[in-house]
Amino acid sequence: MSFDSEMESLNLKSNMTLKMVEVEGVPFFNTIAENWDSIWSFKARPDDLIICTYPKSGTTWMQEIVDMIQQGGDPQKCARAPIYTRIPLLEMCPPRPRSFGFELAEAMPSPRSIKTHLSVQLLPPSFWQHNCKIIYVARNVKDCAVSYFYFHLMHSYFPEPGNWNQFLDIFTAGKVFWGSWFDHVRGWWEAKDHHPILYLFYEDIKEDPVREICKIAQFLGLELSEQVVNQIVQHTVFENMKVNPWVNYTTLSPSIMDHTVSPFMRKGTVGDWKEHFTVAQSEWLDDICARELEGSGLTFRTHL
Repeated sequence: MSFDSEMESLNLKSNMTLKMVEVEGVPFFNTIAENWDSIWSFKARPDDLIICTYPKSGTTWMQEIVDMIQQGGDPQKCARAPIYTRIPLLEMCPPRPRSFGFELAEAMPSPRSIKTHLSVQLLPPSFWQHNCKIIYVARNVKDCAVSYFYFHLMHSYFPEPGNWNQFLDIFTAGKVFWGSWFDHVRGWWEAKDHHPILYLFYEDIKEDPVREICKIAQFLGLELSEQVVNQIVQHTVFENMKVNPWVNYTTLSPSIMDHTVSPFMRKGTVGDWKEHFTVAQSEWLDDICARELEGSGLTFRTHL
């Protein structure tokens, strides 16, 4: 069965589900493709900060860490609005009447922090022209796939993922929104040698959040006291993020995200993939990963 016919055979959750259309060979929502000219021509500012990830790689976690650093560790200042308003997703184009991400970003005062899931070749050129700072977070492919599977289940814009085996095949082939995990992590890894990109790993942040938060602050040119660092660590620990309405997406309508199906903040662990992968699937994906990342020097940890 072809990918197109397989996708057509999946039951859609609602009439809100968006179609898949490719832009430069990368699958996106049809609404993103329809507004691509506006996204591509987005006007960056020199003091913009970009937080970039492949979906389900710790994006919201990094957004809140960065905002806490910028706000001097004051959680009240971070409670000024939901995370998706404070740091909008540049390319998100939801069904109207909700605002598009690039519109929210355009209206923000400087300095702006903007989120994106775009692969390196699709980042609007003005960000490169202004040499904007970029923080990239990468997560191991197995945990990322599991998290993306559950996200498909609970988000009405995404098609039904089928069963786990079906989804893993589609995910590994890069036939999901925002495309290939392998191309994404490798493309940004190689770009860091030529641009001001801080490339971080989800697993490292879980292992030693103090070390990684200090690394981020240094990259941003900010000094934090030990007390403030500890406040940021405590505020952004998974158990607190999970119950924080400003970051856990419970402020969105349940018609968009159904947390009764699967919470947006689900587990936040390293190694949950072991509850889903068979031994054969794990070895199969290890082989693909070795081949796709060969020669890059890029390696991932799948457990701590």
